[in-house]
Amino acid sequence: MLRTDFKTYLKDKNLKPYDAKILEIKNTLSNGGEMLDWYDINKCISLNDLARIKKISQEIRQNCELFIVIGIGGSFLGAKAVITALKPYFTKDNPEIIFAGNSLSESYLTELIDYMENKDTVVNVISKSGTTLEPSIAFDLIYNKMLQKYPTEELKKRIIITTDPTKGVLRKLANDNNYPSFIVPEQIGGRYSVLTAVGLLPIAVAGIDIDKLLLGTKEVNKDLAFEYAVNRDILYHQGKLIELFTFYEPKLAYFTEWLKQLFGETQGKDLKGIYPSSSNNTRDLHSLGQFYQEGTPIIFETVIGINQKGHLKNNLYDYPVEDINMIALKQVAFAHLEAGVESNIIMIDQLDEFHLGMLIYFFEIAAATGAYLLSVNPFNQPGVNFYKNLITKELKK
Repeated sequence: MLRTDFKTYLKDKNLKPYDAKILEIKNTLSNGGEMLDWYDINKCISLNDLARIKKISQEIRQNCELFIVIGIGGSFLGAKAVITALKPYFTKDNPEIIFAGNSLSESYLTELIDYMENKDTVVNVISKSGTTLEPSIAFDLIYNKMLQKYPTEELKKRIIITTDPTKGVLRKLANDNNYPSFIVPEQIGGRYSVLTAVGLLPIAVAGIDIDKLLLGTKEVNKDLAFEYAVNRDILYHQGKLIELFTFYEPKLAYFTEWLKQLFGETQGKDLKGIYPSSSNNTRDLHSLGQFYQEGTPIIFETVIGINQKGHLKNNLYDYPVEDINMIALKQVAFAHLEAGVESNIIMIDQLDEFHLGMLIYFFEIAAATGAYLLSVNPFNQPGVNFYKNLITKELKK
């Protein structure tokens, strides 16, 4: 299960003044409305699309060597986070899953196109608008390569489009060529879309049980997510402006990358918000630990731990390695508390589909709640649009 400790490593917090506001937020989320369909998991994916994802993903797993997912931001981070968290460290995947369209690196795209040459390839391009710069360029290049590699009829099994249900260049391409397609739900923003077809198709292609992932969301104690959001808001108003999402299992590295987008885009606007960062411990303690302990006092931590018993014995200590890792987690949190760096502790029993589904939904609730507490719109990103417009203007000169 998902358990929290908001007492041991936090100074006493008076949550009572937030009661009325949290009740109002609960009602807002429960009643639904614009961009709130993610809160009702049943609206994230239809039973029909869930069945199609399972069928298509199985066909891909059986018939291709290379599965390329093209997308940026919420169109790739959620799937990448889940796949990285749940796949073995050392494995030869079949198919191999590669993500593209999340940078403007010419060398990456050149090498990827060369890599495709002798690989049996399927492509899933994900973009609601179909015009986002990075995935548009990547898809243009990769699609041209696919046109060279395969005849027209064969492409109907090898190009899968996830986009707006009715409009946009990718919807037109899917309709004109009879390519398989899935929808980006109109009332779910990209950073909340991991439990839609956006994330679920790549996750299923990786051989991960998406039913268990969805099941985990239904077991979340939502009140814990609201409490966490309140703790964050109190710390923010006490001058703690940076949140470290700290993890002691490196498989969670991309999960915290997704968290950084989720919280950064949801709350960072109107000159407000906590800067989301991450710490891969114990590794980062040997490079940044000094700053955490004695640097500028603007940091607090949200520690994500896995409370499982270790089995790997060693000759140096009487504890298995996993137990030593948990000892480190607790003692570091105590040391940081002594220095004024407070920690929210969030623990799961094991790293699997069920518990990862719980974490995803827990943090989605907390992120939206935190935005409402700041009186900002959780679901827009005007600052992103500003720089996009400047780039587009320059490219059209």
